[in-house]
Amino acid sequence: MQAQPDADKTLRTILSRLDDMKAEETITIDLHGKSAYSDYMVITTGRSNRHVGSIAENVAKGLKEAGAKKVHIEGLPNCDWVLIDSGDVIVHVFRPEVREFYNLERLWTQGPNPAKTV
Repeated sequence: MQAQPDADKTLRTILSRLDDMKAEETITIDLHGKSAYSDYMVITTGRSNRHVGSIAENVAKGLKEAGAKKVHIEGLPNCDWVLIDSGDVIVHVFRPEVREFYNLERLWTQGPNPAKTV
């Protein structure tokens, strides 16, 4: 039985898949000490609904191939914003307008104890 991958290996798998799928403006936010539920948050953009869905499906496939046991995905029917929760790493895949509207980077990297991007 394959063991659950660690957070850094999971992050590398995700970033590799995002690169393969030509995801745009990818940032990684280090959540160590900021969040009890996750070590990293990855935010990226797809050019269209179809691109967002393809990116998300490819990342989920890579995570399962790497041994992630419980990958939870939300938002695939509309593909404006797809969330992939692998436990240690949370991935948000947005269409450009939706990413700009929610601006998660600002939410997590500003404030009294900001998380840092890596």
